[in-house]
Amino acid sequence: MTDYLETVSAYVADTTLNDLPQPAIDRARRVLADSVAAIAAGSAEPEVVSLTERVTGDGTTGRASVIGTGLATEPAKAAFLNGTAGTFLELDEGNQFSRGHPGIHALPSALAVSEAAGKSGGEFLTAMILGYEIGARIGMASKILPSMHPHGTWGTVGSAVAVAKLHGADAGQVKEVINVSSTLGLATSRQTMLQGGTVRNSFAGVSGHFGILAWQMVESGFTGERDGLTTVWGTVSSTDWQPDVLTHELGERYEIARNYFKRHACCRYNHGALDAFQMIVDARGTLDPATVAHVKVETYSLAAQLSDRTPRNTLAGKFSLPFAMASTLINGSSGVESFTWDKIRDQAIQAFADKVEVVEDPSLTAMMPQYRPARVTVTFTDGTTASAETKTNRGDTEDPYSDAELDAKYADLAGRVWSPETASAVYDACFRVESLANIGALTGLFTGPVTAPTAAQA
Repeated sequence: MTDYLETVSAYVADTTLNDLPQPAIDRARRVLADSVAAIAAGSAEPEVVSLTERVTGDGTTGRASVIGTGLATEPAKAAFLNGTAGTFLELDEGNQFSRGHPGIHALPSALAVSEAAGKSGGEFLTAMILGYEIGARIGMASKILPSMHPHGTWGTVGSAVAVAKLHGADAGQVKEVINVSSTLGLATSRQTMLQGGTVRNSFAGVSGHFGILAWQMVESGFTGERDGLTTVWGTVSSTDWQPDVLTHELGERYEIARNYFKRHACCRYNHGALDAFQMIVDARGTLDPATVAHVKVETYSLAAQLSDRTPRNTLAGKFSLPFAMASTLINGSSGVESFTWDKIRDQAIQAFADKVEVVEDPSLTAMMPQYRPARVTVTFTDGTTASAETKTNRGDTEDPYSDAELDAKYADLAGRVWSPETASAVYDACFRVESLANIGALTGLFTGPVTAPTAAQA
């Protein structure tokens, strides 16, 4: 069983920037810009502001940026805070095949370590891509328990791989850090997202922190099992484990090039239904909420869980399909502004959410993971109906957002905390990152003018 681990470890140790295909590099630049903007925007959320003050307020200093705050701290703390902020708004990119978010686990630790160590942009980008790759493939090779949330699990290994690569680890050290980090994942609960337990937003941040810690442990002489991945993902956290997935087309097909981006500021399981609902609205030109008697959403199993009509906080709202549809319709947007506390308390939104029924269609569940289908039927008060359906989410590899749409997303998010000049400079540096002699040419821009969050954001 360990043969696959030898192959993976040698691949990580031996791969250089020159070995990476251009499509992977191109997409990694976009993942970097998209993630930095999501982190910066999330840093303005009141819980994150408070947490940042507590984590960085002990007098210690460091050389790793806390994005969006103008602060710097120790790499492990920066990775924790940036990973946490990056998931807070539900706008971080992901990978449908891994059923998770490899980027927000690997990127914060890779960036923090690169900045502190003065690594080049090319070294950072290589480590980020490799961490993304291994994390994503573990997600693909396993079938996580349905009661678990994927954040904070296999992403810890992706984070640790990126950190090991930045420290010049040989194949033996990469293997050891994989085995150590495989047992440092969290025992997460899917109920945190369904019930609005905002501890869930810290899971990716913990993975970033533990990825750095795993490397420090290996350097200190700590060891793991002979094959920690097979133990954890074959017997503990997963109902199925197929290690050959980690080596199939390794170095030929890059998972970062098959990722998805999000523009709806809520759980991706909502997105197919939101896209179908928007088709109905667009076909009519407008839709008066008062003319709607009932909305039925038929979708796949994971999305069907998002049926709570009365979310208790903003996180629960992002994981409520009835709320997401109601807020999007009434506010004319599925962006950050539709998932704030004032929207949670809005009685008009609640009244429409009460009309939305969400059910599973087993035939749609059978289309996973290749597709994320949804069928929406609106029944109007006059008895007429309108229907629309989708197979994929906008933003997926099969139906990608345009560069202009993703640029607009970046500007919206970065504008929460940075001046237009700072946001533009960060964007430009992200898209030439591999040419930077020192990653500080990017991270140094994070200390640009910071704007205070508006009352609506707070």
